[in-house]
Amino acid sequence: MNWEYKRELGLKESLAIIVGKIIGSGIFKTPAPIMMLSGSVVVFFSTWILGGLLTILSAMLYAEMVSAFPKSGGPYEYLKRAYHPLIPFLRGWAMFFVSETASIVIVAIVFSEYFIKILLIFFSFESSFYLEMFITLFLIWFFSFFNSIGLKFSGWFQDVLSLLKILSLFYIIFVCIGFRTNSLWEFSKEEPLTFFSFMSGIGTSLRYSLFTYSGWEGATYVAEEVKNPKRNLPLSLFIGIGLIIFLYLLTNLSYLFQLTPEEISNSKFVAADAVGKAIGSFGIFSISIIIMINTAGNVNAQIFTKARTWHAMSRDGLFFSFLKDLNQNSLPVKSLFFQALWASVLTILAYSSYFLKSTVSIYDRLIDFFAFTSSFFNVLTIIAVWILRKKYPDVERTYKVKYFYLIFFTVLFIYSFYSIMTLLSAFYESLIGIVLTLTGIIYWKYGIKKKN
Repeated sequence: MNWEYKRELGLKESLAIIVGKIIGSGIFKTPAPIMMLSGSVVVFFSTWILGGLLTILSAMLYAEMVSAFPKSGGPYEYLKRAYHPLIPFLRGWAMFFVSETASIVIVAIVFSEYFIKILLIFFSFESSFYLEMFITLFLIWFFSFFNSIGLKFSGWFQDVLSLLKILSLFYIIFVCIGFRTNSLWEFSKEEPLTFFSFMSGIGTSLRYSLFTYSGWEGATYVAEEVKNPKRNLPLSLFIGIGLIIFLYLLTNLSYLFQLTPEEISNSKFVAADAVGKAIGSFGIFSISIIIMINTAGNVNAQIFTKARTWHAMSRDGLFFSFLKDLNQNSLPVKSLFFQALWASVLTILAYSSYFLKSTVSIYDRLIDFFAFTSSFFNVLTIIAVWILRKKYPDVERTYKVKYFYLIFFTVLFIYSFYSIMTLLSAFYESLIGIVLTLTGIIYWKYGIKKKN
């Protein structure tokens, strides 16, 4: 039986989902590749600022679509109304097989790394990638089962985890700035940058910044489960993203009070190294616990929200039909478990790089794998705002973007620039993502078309 969603999530839960989806592993890991690729503190902070600016401007455009069409499924719902059905189908196909499920794996891997770090501190435990892979898989399946229990409990649990995430960033900021060992003045003596080096540095490192900000659209995935969505969803987007931008800039600033740019570039555990340098071994232990809480909360938020997209697509006949029903508790349980199954496959493939003796970390490789594909569909989603204005002029929009064309073309330009630079700097990884996305055409032709 196909049950309907229940509206049990308020503004607080919507905000918690956004915070929970954004704050994950990125702020603890991506400062290293961003600093390495940018090659300058000026470019480093410019990348974070540009990523934040792009995120808030994109959220303004999304808020208009959310206020007009408050349906579960996130960007898929807007693409469905704006384009030929093949476009939202391929976007959903790419999300499942390339980007969104891989994002769950990325954050779960960081949880596993820090869990192993705790074992090393207490038991001098010898690290094993088999154990790390098992912990990653366990976390994914644990939260998949957890979110199949009930909506209210999942929402309450996400509230608690999101509050802990915010407090943990304030802890890092307080410790690193309060016990600072560096002066930021010394970093102001860098050699002057040329325009080309500045733009190149931002272009090649922006994918890591945007990954760290990613997840801000999380509440739109559960729009049919939010009370008064036309008010609460846009409001949660602006409050949540504004808070995250402030915290991210302050956290990155605090890292530089402890680590030099070279130390950040070469660090596998930036947050742990910074806090450890400030207050010693207790700092390493405390930050490891904090990052485990943050990454666990992010994995939970991702699993909770993204399963709604696969259900929404199946409900519309654009994905595997066995995922289209909700259970008696109005939860997309089949989508949750199918998502966990594919995430497990990606986890095993990701850890296979150990056998290949790859010099690129699993974390960075997975980001490179889906960055271009995600960016391409982000561009199409932004364009959908303009199409939906023309196509549905009479639909009530409780929020409408001011200075629309200025914001619209600014976002399009930045995303287009970022997409080109990502394709050039991570060509082979981007190509794999493109090929996997295009395999969806085979299912479209022989699965969906044949079925219809």
